Amino acid sequence: MISAGDFRNGVTFEMDGQVVSIIEFQHVKPGKGAAFVRTKIRNVITGAVVEKTFNPNDKYPTAYIERRDMEYSYEDGDLYYFMDTETWEQIPINKSILGDNFKFVKENMVCKILSYKGNVFGVEPPNFVELMVTKTDPGFKGDTATNATKPATLETGAEIKVPLFIDEGEMIQIDTRTGEYMGRA
Repeated sequence: MISAGDFRNGVTFEMDGQVVSIIEFQHVKPGKGAAFVRTKIRNVITGAVVEKTFNPNDKYPTAYIERRDMEYSYEDGDLYYFMDTETWEQIPINKSILGDNFKFVKENMVCKILSYKGNVFGVEPPNFVELMVTKTDPGFKGDTATNATKPATLETGAEIKVPLFIDEGEMIQIDTRTGEYMGRA
């Protein structure tokens, strides 16, 4: 059990049958009246974010979210197969569970599989990945306005904006959380 007075960023707990995680919290002690805890919480399974206030004495059961490193093996229709690198066990995960940032993952990359009580609800790809540019227009010399970018297709099929000097066949580094070009690999 965790009391609302002990809330910190990243703490996960069960509330009304849902698993929620604290994004932001603030302990408020008004000059008049009782203290309270103002929070911004995210439903871990659905991703919905709400603001809620708590009495500091409220208690909630702690929710333990399991994060396992698993290697992405292959795709078969709507199922994506991940392998546990310790037990060699393979688990299928439905395409609907994968986030938008999964488009930057290629085979044999290690991802974090998030589960609660054995039910997988999310896949976190590595924060930074190195991928090859497979298709982009050539950049032109002298065509360099500040922060000029052009579209590029990566080896996974994802499309991002890259600077004009990037050519086909180059390896680049991408931040999977934002989908932005970080630099040459």
